Amino acid sequence: MKTNVLIVLAFVVILASCKEKRKSPLIPEVNVVEVTQKDVPVYAEYVGETFGKSDVEIKPRVEGWVQAIHFKEGAAVTEGQLLYVIQDDELRDREQAAAAQLSQANIMLVKVKADLDRVKPLAQMNALSKRDLDAAQASYDAQRQAVTAAQAALNNARTQLNYSKITAPISGIIGISKVQVGDYVNKLGQQSINTISAVGEMRIRFTITENDYLMFREKMSKDSLKDLSVDLILGDGTLFDEKGRFDLVNREIDPTTGSLLVQAVVENKSRLLRPGQYIKVRFQSDKIQNAILVPQQAVNQMQSMYLTYVVNDSNKINPRPVKTGIRIGSDWVITEGLKPGEKVALVGNAIIKPGMEVKPVVGGHLNDSVSSKR
Repeated sequence: MKTNVLIVLAFVVILASCKEKRKSPLIPEVNVVEVTQKDVPVYAEYVGETFGKSDVEIKPRVEGWVQAIHFKEGAAVTEGQLLYVIQDDELRDREQAAAAQLSQANIMLVKVKADLDRVKPLAQMNALSKRDLDAAQASYDAQRQAVTAAQAALNNARTQLNYSKITAPISGIIGISKVQVGDYVNKLGQQSINTISAVGEMRIRFTITENDYLMFREKMSKDSLKDLSVDLILGDGTLFDEKGRFDLVNREIDPTTGSLLVQAVVENKSRLLRPGQYIKVRFQSDKIQNAILVPQQAVNQMQSMYLTYVVNDSNKINPRPVKTGIRIGSDWVITEGLKPGEKVALVGNAIIKPGMEVKPVVGGHLNDSVSSKR
């Protein structure tokens, strides 16, 4: 009998305990981060295209059939290296004809010079008239000019013949040939048949908006721009191990796009960069003193209002409207509404009610390296 009574009492105690537990509310855990204040650099970021230090197009200067190609496409070539040979039969004939005309002109020059030498003493003795002397002198002067013209024609013929052999104007990397052996090329209306790029120092060109240009001019002088280093971010997201520098700014703003062309250069010692790559250009454009930063996850936008959820010393959470500045990396700059040292909640999808007690879990951090995309 006593055993049954003890069992009943124990059961009642357990039911009372369970009932009491159901009455006590569960306190949700919420990740919080402490608001800090510090100076942060602001970075501008643009997409640029790479160009060689020199990108030289190869165009034929004579017409004819391509007889030979003396390079490997995509390989390095040196200045003066033979690239293409164009049919030169007709050009050689022109050179020989010009050489023959020069020889004939020189022979005639010898003749008229001899005539002049005979006429001069006779004219001095009045055996011949001054008119005869003037005629001999004129023939000699005219023939000298004929020799000069024939020499120029020969030089031009030889130059044209030399043009049949196209050599590399600079050292660099040559591209894919647009003509093959047997193709006909001409100097009038012919597009470039190849391009050579010097890939030592590389140029990176990108455009900025007119508003950005005005902002940079207000905050940075020309001297500070010259000393400003430029980070280059490759297509796979990795940072190029060499820093660039500003080189030039175009003279005008494009009226059709409202943008301004800017160029940076990098030495490209590793020869990793090639012409035609698209890379990101990043540089420090400003610095915010005593900036208050919170992660983007801590700011909720409701139409035109931005809210944060502040956790007080009693671990109670309440919404608070804030004013935001620029977005830097994964953080917002808060211009009004928060103070350093306060805790804001990263609520995510949690259901939060004003005045609710929460269990703060300190987590997350503010970025030390930040950038502002333009």
